[in-house]
Amino acid sequence: MSMPAPLLRWVDLEPGRPVMVDTMRRFVTQIGCTLRPGSVRGADLALRSFATFLAEHYPDVTTVAAVTRTHIEGYKPWLAVRPGQKTDHLKPNTMAHRLGHLRTFFIRIEEWGWTEAPDRVPLLLGDLPRQQRCLPKALDDDAAARLLRAAQADRKMSVRVVCEVLLRTGLRVSEFVALRSDAVVQIGAGHWLHVPVGKLRDDRYIPLHPHLVELIADYRAHHVHRDSPWLIPRSDGSQLDRHATTRLINRAALAAGLPHIHPHQLRHTLATQAINRGMSLEAIAALLGHHSLDMTLRYAKIANRTVAEEYFAVTDKVEALYGRPEPLPADLLGAGMSKLRRDTFRLLGNGYCTRPAQLECSYEAICERCTYFQTSIEFLPMLQRQHDDATAKHQDERQQLFAGLLGQARAQDAS
Repeated sequence: MSMPAPLLRWVDLEPGRPVMVDTMRRFVTQIGCTLRPGSVRGADLALRSFATFLAEHYPDVTTVAAVTRTHIEGYKPWLAVRPGQKTDHLKPNTMAHRLGHLRTFFIRIEEWGWTEAPDRVPLLLGDLPRQQRCLPKALDDDAAARLLRAAQADRKMSVRVVCEVLLRTGLRVSEFVALRSDAVVQIGAGHWLHVPVGKLRDDRYIPLHPHLVELIADYRAHHVHRDSPWLIPRSDGSQLDRHATTRLINRAALAAGLPHIHPHQLRHTLATQAINRGMSLEAIAALLGHHSLDMTLRYAKIANRTVAEEYFAVTDKVEALYGRPEPLPADLLGAGMSKLRRDTFRLLGNGYCTRPAQLECSYEAICERCTYFQTSIEFLPMLQRQHDDATAKHQDERQQLFAGLLGQARAQDAS
């Protein structure tokens, strides 16, 4: 099967249909006054794609006004078999973008009263395929902690500063590499990071943890020339780019035994951690620089705390429907708790959780997974109890966590 011919350029299309090309290029010029360059390029590509289809299959159609529903119905299957950048056929999201730009073109020139507009918009909303809306790919708590520990242990300080700043601020990589040398500002008693105008054409301030303030200052004092215009440049003073940033992150990922990590995953990771721990959607939107809560709501789908909490609140009542007897209050309290109950529930540092051990819980051992957590030999008995409890309940991940903490405590005692 032969590959489809490449899209024609405007200069190739113009001799056979100068009026159509003029209309389309004037439209691109108009939207270029208000839209981001990426959106303008997308519209230009979509219009050139449709014009190429018409040149191949309907050479007699030489103006936009002559386009009818028939041409749209022929264009959709033609577009569906076009190759993508890395795929044999265009993905549904790319199809939706191409058709969406084309529909916007017809709608706008009709609204603007251009005489070149067809009698009616030939491309309907229902022609756009439904886009695949995958959930953001974030690192889980354990992977994020391993990445950060590996970055902190790296002899190259740029690895640590890149990983920590991205993990703790949720910056887009384009925002990160564009930070100016005066981006850290003090407002009142706290320090803030001024994020310059970027993808969404506005700027914002992000609160900085004192630890990050100290880390950035230390990096600049040892590795940044005072005349550098960038906050976190390369060691030679030149500006970082997304590729160098990705390499630094994956140097730590390799040391941590993690697969390849895209910088945007660290942004998703912070957002997921925040929503898992009760931060409001409005605050997360402001932190990440989202213009609409619709963008932030994607993280709510990952971990809807209200749904989870209400589900577990009624679990025992639901279990009663299946013949499980309700426990007596005395069975759940203090020394009177039977061995059966102790084996069933989760052992915590100061008591028991009544959520069944077989059900996952994002809060279990939450402090022990935190990068700030430290332990010592004095806590060895409790760590051992937690380790043995996890082993008895076949909770492999929790057992490995406490095995590592036991090793840390014993190593500190030996040193």
